[in-house]
Amino acid sequence: MTTDDSTRGRRRRPDAGAPIVRRNTVRLPHDVARRVRLGHPWVYREALGTRALRDEAGAVIELVDPDGEFVGRGLYESDGAIAVRVVTRDPDRAIDAALVAARVQHAIALRKRLFDFDAVQSLRLINGEADGLPAIVVERYADYLVCQVFSSAVTALLPAVYDALVVALAPKAIYEQRRHRSLAGDAPRQAAAELVRGHAAPVELEVKENGLTFWCDVTAPLSTGLFADLRLGRESVAKWAKGRRVLNLFSYTGAISVYAQHGGATAVTAVDVAAKAHARARKNFAASGMDPEKPEHIVGDAFKVLAKFEERKRDFDLVVIDPPAFASAAARGGKPWSAIKDYAELVAACLRVLAPGGIFIAASSTHKISAADYDMALAEGAYDANCELQVIDRVGLPADFPTQPGFPEGSYLKFVVAVKS
Repeated sequence: MTTDDSTRGRRRRPDAGAPIVRRNTVRLPHDVARRVRLGHPWVYREALGTRALRDEAGAVIELVDPDGEFVGRGLYESDGAIAVRVVTRDPDRAIDAALVAARVQHAIALRKRLFDFDAVQSLRLINGEADGLPAIVVERYADYLVCQVFSSAVTALLPAVYDALVVALAPKAIYEQRRHRSLAGDAPRQAAAELVRGHAAPVELEVKENGLTFWCDVTAPLSTGLFADLRLGRESVAKWAKGRRVLNLFSYTGAISVYAQHGGATAVTAVDVAAKAHARARKNFAASGMDPEKPEHIVGDAFKVLAKFEERKRDFDLVVIDPPAFASAAARGGKPWSAIKDYAELVAACLRVLAPGGIFIAASSTHKISAADYDMALAEGAYDANCELQVIDRVGLPADFPTQPGFPEGSYLKFVVAVKS
């Protein structure tokens, strides 16, 4: 909850007199109204019942309970599973540039209290709903900022967001990535990030994190090459890698591999389907003062590579997986991948090449898998591999990813460290 949201008037009606439902007002069922009051920032389209809203994306919607009492004020999303994104629960607060500026300032002030901006140059400055700016995420990469926009409903807020960021941080540039999804859940084809403030960034820039250096591309259509939410996970890998032979699957640009080598791994093997990812990984090793040719980089589908390792009886002391939530058959070079359906199969394949007593580190970054279902997938994988797992640590999101107790979807990261027995 942000500081500019007062608890005043939570039970007040927007107007005196009998409850009414007028244009741009949505009456919520009791259970939905309660969830919104407790902090959930989404009203799903199915909660609107048979009523069809014809408002334009970004229209301000008043939310009331069945008695007509004010619940919240949000922005309408015309094409998506989420119909209204709640912005304020204060009946006296308008959704305007002043509100946006206050929330940007509050979010940045929090990060400055928690972090040394010189030591950790990759940070999430605005974490969407948790910072009171739904569907808007802003990350810092040294002197450059990247804004990820997940809904057309918030488009009108963006100029105020950018103005406030310029005042607070004076970045060299701000780039915008649009990640809008349709009602079917499909994302549009991604174009390069758009420069919205400042001067064009270099194609690659160096970013410092815990004494290591990584090359990032803030102009990329999706990931810059370094995931800030896995910072504590990378530190955990470094902690457990000492003296171990490490296998890093879905290695992408090699940040976990770099941390493993930095932590004292005796050998690092990285597997990714994209040769370009390995090229960036080698640059990251070199940037951090390590031999870029020392790790073994394998281009291939993780399942196929694991099958070959098992066939050749090659094993490892530490296996790390951080797979995408979904991947097409073309992207994988084989059958399509779904974390929801296929995670247990992946776990089993990994455990078959993990030495007895070895460390298994598994991560998932999708809120569509609950923590309980995730643990069950780990258990099923261990059962299929004819072994057991003992969980010895769990790592959460870093402090620049604040969450709200009333919004469990915001706490999406599962990161488990377990021992094979």
